[in-house]
Amino acid sequence: MSRSGDYFTNWPVVYTLNDSRSVYVGESRSVASRMRQHLKSSEKSGLHRMHLVIDDTFHKSACLDLESFLIRLFAGEGRFQVLNGNAGVSDSDYYDRAKYTGSFNLIFEELRREGLFERSIPEIVNSDLFKFSPFKALNSDQAGAVGEILDGLLEDIDCGKPSTSVIQGDPGTGKTIIAIYLMKLLRDIQLSQEGENFDSDSIFSDYFVEGNRDLIADLKIGLVIPQQSLRSTIKKVFSRTPSLQPGMVLSPFDLSPSEESYDLLIVDEAHRLSQRANQPSGPQNKKFREITEALFGIDDLSVTQLDWVRKSSKHQILLVDAEQSVRPADLPKDVVRSLIEHSRVEKKFYPLHSQMRVRGGTDYIKYIRAILSSEPPVPSRVENYDFKLFDDVSEMHQEIRLRESEVQLARLVAGFAWPWKTKSDPNAFDIEISGYRLRWNQAQTDWINSATSVNEVGSIHTVQGYDLNYAGVIIGPDLRFDLETQSVVIDRASYFDKKGKENNPKLGLVYTDSDLLRYIVNIYAVLMTRGMHGTYVYVHDKALREYLRQFFP
Repeated sequence: MSRSGDYFTNWPVVYTLNDSRSVYVGESRSVASRMRQHLKSSEKSGLHRMHLVIDDTFHKSACLDLESFLIRLFAGEGRFQVLNGNAGVSDSDYYDRAKYTGSFNLIFEELRREGLFERSIPEIVNSDLFKFSPFKALNSDQAGAVGEILDGLLEDIDCGKPSTSVIQGDPGTGKTIIAIYLMKLLRDIQLSQEGENFDSDSIFSDYFVEGNRDLIADLKIGLVIPQQSLRSTIKKVFSRTPSLQPGMVLSPFDLSPSEESYDLLIVDEAHRLSQRANQPSGPQNKKFREITEALFGIDDLSVTQLDWVRKSSKHQILLVDAEQSVRPADLPKDVVRSLIEHSRVEKKFYPLHSQMRVRGGTDYIKYIRAILSSEPPVPSRVENYDFKLFDDVSEMHQEIRLRESEVQLARLVAGFAWPWKTKSDPNAFDIEISGYRLRWNQAQTDWINSATSVNEVGSIHTVQGYDLNYAGVIIGPDLRFDLETQSVVIDRASYFDKKGKENNPKLGLVYTDSDLLRYIVNIYAVLMTRGMHGTYVYVHDKALREYLRQFFP
């Protein structure tokens, strides 16, 4: 279709500006005047290459959608630093959207031929940089939580009132994404310049005003992540994102009175914060005592890492799911429950319901938790999800390898039901089932992307917080079915996570088989909710396998 008029002064277009290191993606109805604005910007004036995407059928909504699409892919590939803020990344529906988005892949390939991308869309989408990008488009559930939290936070800062907000969500509802998004959005507001153009259609454009910028200009923000592997991955993401630095990503053990206190700490997986217990290493036991003494004046055994967070900051945003506690050292369930109840009273509780990860949706999450519980569900089909039970672990591994060749990110994972022999003997095998031998993950951080991962088995401490396309879950001999009582029980002798079953003499806590059953069931529920497209399951105990068979299609 042809049209009259000037594409450069009176037509919606999408454009990219880049040099060898940085890229900016924009959309405008008057690209000529927008370029004049960019030339006045010290950050963008050196971007000497420009690409325009022009279409006779483009309108404002399609351009915003394409702009967001390209921003996410540039950030996910990580070749360029993306100079955009994340407030303009949208996921809004509009008339005939499918027709427009169908052409986005063609536009991407044209830009790839022009040298702006090196990898394919599937390769980018499967990367950790993409999955944990601060440029993710939030769904309405997440955007609502972020908006309400920002409103409350700005009001509390203005009043000088401390605050604790709690975001609760099942696996796959995007809690980590919200934590990262908030970090980037707050930094963008802090660093915004007076008179800088923010699109009025941006979902958070109203927050980019002088009053808010002045209010949080000196706000010291940190993101606390208890798990080492996930923390390492997020540090890499922050290192490639302008306005964010790896030093903003903290272990709980980084909290110390020797450092300047934080105005705001966002804590991902807050249920994995530790109470006083035997830590994974001797030096951490010593450091736990030292930090507690430094923050509270005495070595109070009742103090948890949650107390450290509160003592080290004026404001806290805690992201939790009590059903993902996997070790006795994690925050006690009653502490998490109390957190949630208090935040409800204070009107600072934000539940997430929409599934972003698992195609089976929230019904699948509930189904998985129920089939291992004392109150099993009515057997039913899991719609739009590849959910299979295998009688042979080698066949399941073969199927996982096939999915890896098709869509990547297909991995075997298992409960900690076999000793880790390869830590002392790299040539040994850790897991042997009916003559089929496997090794635990050989990489402790970023295992999913390591070269040998498809031939190994990931543990809970390696995969919690990560997405897979397909998960092949081995339920080991630590979980079995008691035919006499017709119930799921644990075999303590077959559970080899020492920190996962040892008692807590410091607090006088003895963990019963009932306590341990809760943690082990939580572990398998977490493992069985990693796969976006499907979950395959092999059960070591024959009685448990036959019991669970009824719950599979």
